[in-house]
Order: sequence, then C-alpha cells, then structure tokens
Amino acid sequence: MKRIIFAHIALFIVNLIYALNYSIAKDVMPEYISPSAFILLRVIGGVILFFISYKLFINEKVFKKDILRLALCGLFGVAINQLFFFEGLSLTTPINAAIIMTTNPIIVIIISAIILREKISLLKILGIIFGFIGASKLILSSGGFSFDNDFLIGNSFVFINATSYALYLVLVKDLMKRYHPITVMFYVFTFGLIFVIPFGYESIQLIDLSIFNYEIYMKVLFVLICTTFIAYLLNAFALKALNPSTVSVYIYLQPVLASIIAIFLNSDTLDANKIISACFIFIAVFLVSIPIKKS
Repeated sequence: MKRIIFAHIALFIVNLIYALNYSIAKDVMPEYISPSAFILLRVIGGVILFFISYKLFINEKVFKKDILRLALCGLFGVAINQLFFFEGLSLTTPINAAIIMTTNPIIVIIISAIILREKISLLKILGIIFGFIGASKLILSSGGFSFDNDFLIGNSFVFINATSYALYLVLVKDLMKRYHPITVMFYVFTFGLIFVIPFGYESIQLIDLSIFNYEIYMKVLFVLICTTFIAYLLNAFALKALNPSTVSVYIYLQPVLASIIAIFLNSDTLDANKIISACFIFIAVFLVSIPIKKS
C-alpha cells in the first residue's frame, strides 16, 4: 500500500515538473539553444546522472535477452518521443499539440490490452473520457483547435510522439519487474543517446555560452536535473507499482497544474471553467487508479 501511495505522489511531482517545464524550456529555446541541441544535451545529461547513480548505488547486471527491449525503450521513450514532440511543436500550435497529447492514455490502454493483455474495464474507459473532457475543456479555453492543412505535418509529429511514449510505457513495464528503475533508465538513456546523436550533433556545437546569463544556466539545469533525471526516474518508480494506463492518465493533470502555477504567479485567474475541468480530471485519475478485481 505504501508503495502505491508513493507511486501516486511521484506521478504528481513528475507532472508538476512537466507543467513548470513548458515555460522554463520556452525561455531557453530557440534563442539560446536550438530544440535538437537541447534534446541531445538533455540525453547526455541523463546518461551522466543515471550512470553515476547506477555505478554508486545499483550496479546490477542486465540479461542479454532484455537488451533489445531496452534499446526499443530508448528509441520510443527518449529519441522518437522527444525529437518528434519538439519538431511537431515547431510546426503546429501549442493548443493543437496539447489536445493531441491527451490521446496518450487512450493509446496506452489499447497497446496494454494488446501487449500486456491488460483488461479494459468500464472504469478505465470512463476515466479516460472524464480526463479527455476535462483537459480539452481547460486547454481549449485558451483558444481553438486548428484543422488548417499547414499544421498537418506538425499535428502528425505530435501524434507520433504520443504514440511513441505510449509504446514506451507499455514496453518498459516488464523491465521494471526485473530490474531497479535506475538500471533501466541508465540503459534506456544510453540507447536513446545513440539514436539522438545524429540529429543534434551539429546544432549542439553552435551553442554560444558567452550569451548565457545566470538565469539561463539555472533553467538549463532545471531541465537537465528535474525534467530529465528526476521526472524519468520517478516515472520509472511509479511503473513498478502501477500499470501503464494509470501512469499515463496523470498527463491530464499537466494543464491543471500549469493553470494553478499561472494563478499563483498572477498571470491567470481562477474561474468556473478551471474548477469544473479540474474536477473532471481528478475524477479521471481516481477512476483509472481503481484496481481491477481478479476473478
């Protein structure tokens, strides 16, 4: 029971970090660091931090039979996930990207049913519906979804990102049963680095540190330590105790937390729409978190 409670707390912290990351990373890109360079920098930072943690605290061996799955997790959970999201975001609107990302829990449930033979319960379906309505209502209050053909490629890239991350959550679940989360993350990021290097190698050399100030350095460190290392690690710990569909539904909390942060910073106000949307989302998380009774 304690492990499950910790998992839910971890997921809340992860999505709080992601909610903060939107504005923090935006201040760094593209003026100081290009998206592809920032992704490579993130992955390099992740490899270093997970390597140090792995060598100091874990240092367990991985079976050869799991190497391919770890490589696939690096491909889908790090390389495709991050590259397609940033590229897609640059080719579409933030509203479009946010709405498309709400499909992630739906995709996770479908893939989990196929690969993990996870039962699709009525409560999960209701939870996903409530979450989708709440998140969409909150996001669309800032603007409308655009069906303009100019955004077709960008929308497609963001959807590929959502699908890729969903596949990662399902594939990595089995690894969490056999290894420590730090071990899994070290190998996942190492393989992810191999896949990302060709896309960010040239652009990372163009980073001009002379234009960085203290604030930009701190924001880069936040992305490297919090958004990359801590968020991925806490997500991994959560996956040891919860199923992928429960982990994925927490994505619906991000717009709620982003709104709360904006209200706290006096850049937004609390209204009925935000309260109703938040209620829908919290109900969604609760419904998807209810364990299925085994017959």
